[in-house]
Amino acid sequence: MKRTIYLMVFAMGLLIAGSSVMLTGCTKEGPQGLAGKDGANGTNGTNGTNGANGKDGTAGCITCHSPASIEAIAVQYEHAKHAFGLAAFDEAGRQDCAPCHESEGFKFIVANNTPSTFTLNTTTGRYVNGYTVSDLSKTIGDINCSTCHSKIHATYTAADLPALTTVAPIAMTMWGGTKTIDLVADGHISNLCARCHQPRPVTKSTDGNVLDYAALVTSPTAVFYDAAQAVNLVKPSYRTGIHYGASGAIYAGKGGVEFTGAAYTNSPHTAVAACQNCHMAAMNGSAGGHTFIAKGNFAGCNVVGCHSALDANSSKFKDTRANVKTKLNNLAAKLKIGGVEIMSRNPDAASNLWAGLTTNNYDGYLNLYDPNSNPLGIANNPGGTFQNPSASSSWTQAQKDINTALPKLTLTNAQMGAIINFQLCLRDNSLGIHNTAYTNALLDNSIAILP
Repeated sequence: MKRTIYLMVFAMGLLIAGSSVMLTGCTKEGPQGLAGKDGANGTNGTNGTNGANGKDGTAGCITCHSPASIEAIAVQYEHAKHAFGLAAFDEAGRQDCAPCHESEGFKFIVANNTPSTFTLNTTTGRYVNGYTVSDLSKTIGDINCSTCHSKIHATYTAADLPALTTVAPIAMTMWGGTKTIDLVADGHISNLCARCHQPRPVTKSTDGNVLDYAALVTSPTAVFYDAAQAVNLVKPSYRTGIHYGASGAIYAGKGGVEFTGAAYTNSPHTAVAACQNCHMAAMNGSAGGHTFIAKGNFAGCNVVGCHSALDANSSKFKDTRANVKTKLNNLAAKLKIGGVEIMSRNPDAASNLWAGLTTNNYDGYLNLYDPNSNPLGIANNPGGTFQNPSASSSWTQAQKDINTALPKLTLTNAQMGAIINFQLCLRDNSLGIHNTAYTNALLDNSIAILP
């Protein structure tokens, strides 16, 4: 019985094995047959909307990304001071500097409509200027294309490029928001420039609030600073003043300490010209376009409705600048105490951005001793240098002794107002070209108010 079962099992195994062999043999592929006919062509893909893909994308990109446009602009921008990036690195992380020196900071204050008002902190008893970048992570970034152009690659068409980050009027931080710059020509586009090219405020040492500039006008003979008096609103330092962004204020005819005398009016530039008309005119050598350099390039001046054949030798240009240079010299000559000049001299063109604009190469700083910020002050000012009211603890004893031996500075309201006006008109850097009428009024009235 067992033998029969074994034989049956053996037979079944052979049958299964044979089946496997047969199945394996059936999977072998035979010779390939002839190819069939091609099918009908499919329909063309739809062109992308807004240039996202397909034919429209290529056409949209090449409108800007061509040797004649973006590539040319990139080369021009390499020559712009905005592109150097030194200030952006130096001021990174500084919330009060970021609104102008950092790309992300600038975009932050525009997006948040950051106010320039001063508000009282009841805990500290001091005022705080609101024009700062409250988000520390936004205090970085070189000035770049997206700083000024807000919609690059929004639609990937040429329509993106003209959109500017802001053209809104500017509540001046110098005045704590009480005065406004609004340059109306060409759709207010100059407001983009003036947003940063505006003065910083002079703040009071006593409570941090913005200085009351109007009081300098109403009480010109009052003592503004004297180390001997109990309370001084401002304790002067080498850098006391309006910082550097004077051109927007002068161009708009706003921000000066307006002593009585000659009427304060504006030249036609204020109403009919935009910064871009001259600073971004057709390229001439290394000036124009996205270099933002206007020096030596009169292409933006000589247009229909403005000037004709104006150049560096034209009396309208040459005489205006010579006249303002003379008035700056005259005002500096009146800003003296006991024969010592209040304004600092600096003949070094590398560190003095305004070297050559005045005969004695004033830089707009105060002629105060400071071995850190102004190490060459004594050497540059042969008539003498004033004592610094705030000797630093970092100074050596020898430096403190030098400072103590220097004459002390005293200022009247008229002198302080004249210092601010001198800084504005010098650091405007155009010698009256931006706004001849307003510049002359500020200088004439400042000269007249001083004894």
